[in-house]
Amino acid sequence: MQSTRLQGIAFFVAFLACIPLANWMVGHVGTTCVPAGPCLIPVLPSVMAPSGVLMIGLALVLRDLVQRRLGIRWVLVAIALGAALSALLAPGALVLASSAAFLLSELADFAVYTPLQRRRLVLAVFASGIVGLVIDSVVFLQLAFGSLEFLPGQIVGKAWMVIFALPVIAWVRQYESRRGMQPA
Repeated sequence: MQSTRLQGIAFFVAFLACIPLANWMVGHVGTTCVPAGPCLIPVLPSVMAPSGVLMIGLALVLRDLVQRRLGIRWVLVAIALGAALSALLAPGALVLASSAAFLLSELADFAVYTPLQRRRLVLAVFASGIVGLVIDSVVFLQLAFGSLEFLPGQIVGKAWMVIFALPVIAWVRQYESRRGMQPA
């Protein structure tokens, strides 16, 4: 179906766009910008996180939608391109942390999402997103700073995007059911 493929390509492009957008947001969007550091946003009362966490949380959901519309090969290409893009755009000191966290979290998201998505789409997106965002946060913080001090803000900020996407995912599932569509 042509519209399914076009949707998948749109999700693919949006997924890849999350990476430069996250990098830009960290330096330009926030209620507080730390000199020579990230711009921060509140994710809960008295819990701050770098603003880029919002785009990373969204990327985890978009990865699932790429797989749903285009299939496993496309999503593996998207993950590889995303990791390379992450390495290219990250500040020099954070290249390893950024690319490793992205690659490992997206592969974990893939591993959890794949077996669940055919029968329980909303649960698959939620569970894979939570696994992916925890891995992304732990790997990034540990490799970048050798500390998990900012873990709560990282997890909460990314989780908001996954949670906010769930009604859209439920709508996608209903849309597919009405049209008799099957995942790629």
